[in-house]
Amino acid sequence: MMKKSAPSVNAGSMADIAFLLLIFFLISTTIETDYGITRKLPPLIDKPTEGTIKEKNLFRVELNQHGELLVEGATMRINALKEAAINFLDNGGGSGDLACSYCKGSRRTSSSDNPNKAVISLHNHRETNYATYIAVQNELVAAYTTLRNREAQRLFGKTFVQMEKDLKDVNYSGNKKILKENIKKIQFLFPEKLSEAEPKK
Repeated sequence: MMKKSAPSVNAGSMADIAFLLLIFFLISTTIETDYGITRKLPPLIDKPTEGTIKEKNLFRVELNQHGELLVEGATMRINALKEAAINFLDNGGGSGDLACSYCKGSRRTSSSDNPNKAVISLHNHRETNYATYIAVQNELVAAYTTLRNREAQRLFGKTFVQMEKDLKDVNYSGNKKILKENIKKIQFLFPEKLSEAEPKK
C-alpha cells in the first residue's frame, strides 16, 4: 500500500519578507543619542597626601539656581569666564620652588603660584539649567586647551589639539611613542585640576 506524502509548503518567500521587514525597521527607527561630558577620573592614590590648598590657588566658580555665574563671589558673563580662568592658571605668582618659568601672566602674589598648584572649583545648584552648566564646563576646559596649545606650539611647533589628533590617527607617520611623551609633558605643564563639588540644594 502506498504512503501518502504530506503536502509541502513553499517557504522560500518567507526569508524575503523577513529581510524586507528588517530593512523597513532599520530605516524607520530613530536611535536616541546620549549627550554628556567626557571626563577622565584621576588615578587612584595609594597614600593620600594631607594638606590644604592655599586660598590664592583656588579659583571659585559657582552657578546658582537662576543660571547666574559667580566667579570669586562676583557676577560674571559666561563669555568672560575663559579669559578669567586663563589669567588665574597662567598667573605664575610663586617664587623659589613654586616659580613658573613658562607662565606669561601678571605674576600677582595674590593669585595662583603656578599651574600645578592652581585648582578650579566648580559648584552648582541642583536646579541649575543643564545648558548653562555645559556652557560653563566648555569655557573652563577651553581655558586649559588654550594654554596647552600655546605651550605645545612653543615646544613642538604644533598645537596640543593637533598632537592629540595625530595620536589617534592610524595613518600618522611619526613616532607615536615620542608623541605620547610630548603630550604628557604638555599636560604636566598645565594639568587639568577641575574640582566639581556636590550640587547645593
